[in-house]
Amino acid sequence: MGFVGGGRITSALAAGLRLSDDRREIVVYDRHPEKLRALRRESQVEVARDLKSAVERAGMLVVAVRPNSVAEVLGEVAACGATPGLCVSLAAGVPLENLRTGLPHARWVRAMPSPVCRMACGLTAVCFDHDVRKGERSRVRSLFQRVGQVVEIPEKQFDAYTATFSSSHGYHALATLAKAAQRAGMSGEIALRCAAHALCDGIIYWRESGLSLDDLLREAATPGGTAAATMDTMDKAGYARVVAKGLAAGIGRARRNATSGAKARIVR
Repeated sequence: MGFVGGGRITSALAAGLRLSDDRREIVVYDRHPEKLRALRRESQVEVARDLKSAVERAGMLVVAVRPNSVAEVLGEVAACGATPGLCVSLAAGVPLENLRTGLPHARWVRAMPSPVCRMACGLTAVCFDHDVRKGERSRVRSLFQRVGQVVEIPEKQFDAYTATFSSSHGYHALATLAKAAQRAGMSGEIALRCAAHALCDGIIYWRESGLSLDDLLREAATPGGTAAATMDTMDKAGYARVVAKGLAAGIGRARRNATSGAKARIVR
């Protein structure tokens, strides 16, 4: 498989594949030699000498660049004379329609893997264009199953998925809860450990217990208890509204990525 772009998500996928004992050939092209050197040290990838050689060698070409760079990169792929078959875009907010326009002879898949796939326990959403063959769909699912779970969703849900699934929610919640605990008088180290326990262990128990989230919330919110008072006050302060506004902003950003990609093609 070949990657165009050697940034964070390429690094995470390559590391996750190697951790899962996947020894397939991984070829990466990037304009920045330092990224390629780091990838070669970490995951034993092969460095493509130029874009054309990366495209020509790829049985599956993964486009892993920033959303606002997708149109330019697809133009360069088209100009190099190589014709990729199966292509997977990891760019948030760039729809299949834009990808088809940028490289019309390719068969396109959108995928959104979590950086946690570095540990082979991520989550990846996929959606397929209509002309992607059955065997190719199986190959794509199999690839991402090596680094975690895979869900197939309609493309119209992709922007909401992108805004929701990010591990940044966990980091943000952890930092916010730990800072609040510090302000309440706890030491920094204990506050962080306590907050991590609250978030991580609670989610692990939900996943492994078989209990519904509603059941666990009822169990935790004992009338007159500390947890009930904490959650009730957070809800009254607008916790649900703040989360909804954050997701809406993320979805809006993803949709603007699609618009900026279309404008970039017009300029070209």
